Amino acid sequence: MALNQRLELRQGQSLVMTPQLQQAIKLLQMSSHELQSFVEAELERNPLLERDETSDNPPGKTENIEPATEGAVQDIAGTLGDDSATAEKLETMDTDLANVYADEARADTEARVAGAVTDSSWASLRSSSGGGGDGQSFNLEATLSEERTLVAHLTEQLNLAVSDPSQRLIGLHLIGMLNDAGYLKADMDALQEQLGASPEAIGAVLETVRTFDPPGVFARDLKECLEIQLKERDRYDPAMQALVENLELLAKRDFAKLKKLCGVDLDDIKDMVLEIRELNPRPGNVFGEVVVQPVVPDVQVRAAPDGTWQIELNSETLPRVLVNNQYYATVSAGSQREEDKLYLSECLSNATWLVKSLDQRARTILAVSREIVRQQDAFLVHGVEALKPITLKTVAEAIDMHESTISRVTSNKYMATPRGIFELKYFFTTAISSSEGGDAHSSESVRHKIRELIDAETAKDILSDDMIVDILREAGIDIARRTVAKYRESLGIPSSVQRRREKRAYG
Repeated sequence: MALNQRLELRQGQSLVMTPQLQQAIKLLQMSSHELQSFVEAELERNPLLERDETSDNPPGKTENIEPATEGAVQDIAGTLGDDSATAEKLETMDTDLANVYADEARADTEARVAGAVTDSSWASLRSSSGGGGDGQSFNLEATLSEERTLVAHLTEQLNLAVSDPSQRLIGLHLIGMLNDAGYLKADMDALQEQLGASPEAIGAVLETVRTFDPPGVFARDLKECLEIQLKERDRYDPAMQALVENLELLAKRDFAKLKKLCGVDLDDIKDMVLEIRELNPRPGNVFGEVVVQPVVPDVQVRAAPDGTWQIELNSETLPRVLVNNQYYATVSAGSQREEDKLYLSECLSNATWLVKSLDQRARTILAVSREIVRQQDAFLVHGVEALKPITLKTVAEAIDMHESTISRVTSNKYMATPRGIFELKYFFTTAISSSEGGDAHSSESVRHKIRELIDAETAKDILSDDMIVDILREAGIDIARRTVAKYRESLGIPSSVQRRREKRAYG
């Protein structure tokens, strides 16, 4: 078979992931906090971007959604308003303002080059800031409080309790080996070899530091942590010791065995368990806790007086930026080198694309939220029992988008409703078929029914998983026993045997 070369012309289609498209997809799946950080970084990096401080019309305009209506979603462009004002801001160039920018930029450059930037404003601020009469500058940072950490708290106590340098060195090493919960997860043999200290010396320091605040630090496991705290309260008697050493029975609510092991009656077991619950299983978390960012809703849903739902984007989570075309015109006019012109062109392209991507992101979130509210109107009116089973495909087909886009939009986005704040993914649940051939039930609403049934139990009437299955089937929910067990475990509810023991003990 002979080999030869030839040229062929073929036509085909392929998806090319340009950097701009990748950025748009990345912005779509960002949370509000991540988006704010990203935009702040772009404002620092791109000189042609500036904040839009005067815009009163965010991309998301309030929409009134009628409850549970059918039909296609209205055209997004028609419902969101006209962007002509924004376009004019991006395209208009004012010559006078450009001259002002040029004068300011030239003056600032000359001052920095000459090293003659005046500090009169800062000097007047220092002189009028109420500082000391000695004329020293006022340090604002000195007035700020510093977050107290577990290491600093323990080190301060170590310096007061231990005066011997060698013991203090051992104590510092032990403090450095603590994890965030305050537990000592370290190889003591390795520590002895590293410090060249005897086991007795390390043990003596360990006994000392275990008396530090907060009680329970330097324990090697949960039992030891509870033991330290009980000893600090002078409550570690033989009965309590037996209870702490058999925490696995306490987790199973096996109070019958605990009574025998502790040698006390049921009332004493109840009191001891209450004391255990008052202890802190993670004492280190009192200090240096990670600051958790509060959930800021991206979408707000309110009931309108006419019975519809008002849906609007949270303007606080929408960073608004503009392209400074005036500054671009001024700088590009004075650019001589080709590299400078290329850099400015890239900055303009990136800035323009970012503005468009942010606008498109807001529009997409609003469109998806509108459809979710339309589908889950019964939930907003009646609660979780009326939650409908919907999928990404259902919403994607309704608003003519791809499922992957819906998935990105609903990730790390939150909706504030009269029922509370929920992640958008919360409204997408699997369907459980109806035993009567009617509409399917949402898995979340079934979980809610299971919790209600178990919460209504009495000590003499504990529901097994099979009994729950029968009750749900009578209510028209076709569900298997293993599904009930899975939902019950996901809710953190123990088995019927453990619940019966607990009800008898505390009933």
